[in-house]
Amino acid sequence: MVDKADICILVSAGAEWRALLPHYPGVDIEKSPYGECFYAKIGDQHAWFLHGGWGKVAAAGSTQYAIDRWHPERVINIGTCGGFKGMIAQGEVILTQRTLIYDIFEQMTDPAQAIERYAVDFDLSWLPDLPPQPVRIGTLVSADRDIDPRDIPGLIKKYGAFAADWESGAIAWAARRNGLPCLVLRAVSDVVDVDTSEAYGNYAFFEAQCGEIMANFVQHLPAWIEAFHNDWGRGTEDR
Repeated sequence: MVDKADICILVSAGAEWRALLPHYPGVDIEKSPYGECFYAKIGDQHAWFLHGGWGKVAAAGSTQYAIDRWHPERVINIGTCGGFKGMIAQGEVILTQRTLIYDIFEQMTDPAQAIERYAVDFDLSWLPDLPPQPVRIGTLVSADRDIDPRDIPGLIKKYGAFAADWESGAIAWAARRNGLPCLVLRAVSDVVDVDTSEAYGNYAFFEAQCGEIMANFVQHLPAWIEAFHNDWGRGTEDR
């Protein structure tokens, strides 16, 4: 078994991980403090996949664990997100150019400065003219919560966001603190409108969407890894 990785691929939600596993039959599943993991050779790259868990705490901790255990040269996060109705459609893939964590409520000093403290900007100069799959490039915002429809207008106005998730902001920040290039790819599993989402109260719907989304990512992952490996930009310097 290879203990040194060229790349680590982090998957957060349990439904995402369960949807991923059938595409890698025959791998040896190991346990970690966070979730299952396995090794796979993708092209000429040694890759370790890790189920890091949902939410910012698990996302940051598992990212650091992966870095300390396998010493990768770069990190990729694939998974799902919720989109804002009218801004993005279900199934669209977001190539993240900026992440930030919006559920930080600072009341002693400047709240905008606190938000910026955990924001990460990505250098996408390595991206080929024709990406491995169709993508929307933009800002992805994270919080330890599903999207509250009441928050959507402010998230659009303040941050120019069109989707949100639970983990990408923490994963990107942990990778940046370690000086590692990070690629975040999230596909829209459900669209949230002014009232609710089709996934709210309907976990089976979310699981079905994970099946389609992760299959699509697995299909295109070798091309993403090749592009990211051949000409990646760091873009993770501390501010």
